[in-house]
Amino acid sequence: MKSIHRTQFDAIDDTPPMPVGDAGMRAAAHVATLPRDAVASSPEDRHARGLRALGEITGATGESVVESLRDLAPDLADWIVDFSYGDVMARPGLDRRSRQLATIAALTALGHCAPQLEVHIRGALNVGCTRQEIIEVILQMTVYAGFPAAINALNVARTAMAPRE
Repeated sequence: MKSIHRTQFDAIDDTPPMPVGDAGMRAAAHVATLPRDAVASSPEDRHARGLRALGEITGATGESVVESLRDLAPDLADWIVDFSYGDVMARPGLDRRSRQLATIAALTALGHCAPQLEVHIRGALNVGCTRQEIIEVILQMTVYAGFPAAINALNVARTAMAPRE
């Protein structure tokens, strides 16, 4: 006798398969609708846009991280500015708050990025995220990354959110 109660799994079974074949075309169409400077620009534009985003998000902290790499790995310093901030963080698809919360989630889940997590928690505060939103994102990662990763991230958050002198 079949139960008359539906479960989440019944709903999944009724879901039609996602058309994977045209996913690339949908992505290309989305990129085509983005402002031109979000998709391609000169190296100077990328760098200037990256420095601006880096400064707005992380302030002097991010700039000092980049500068500390210049003598040892100048290419990495440029990649952080040009690609991470000039291309990715400056994209129009998400606002800065959403990008910072996603970054905090990723760094929490990785579990071994305390210095970067601290920079991005401070960056999240700089772009308008609340302390509670940051804590909620970290708590949610308990489900996906485990208790140790969440506990470690909360300890980093405590330091990052301490009053600055």
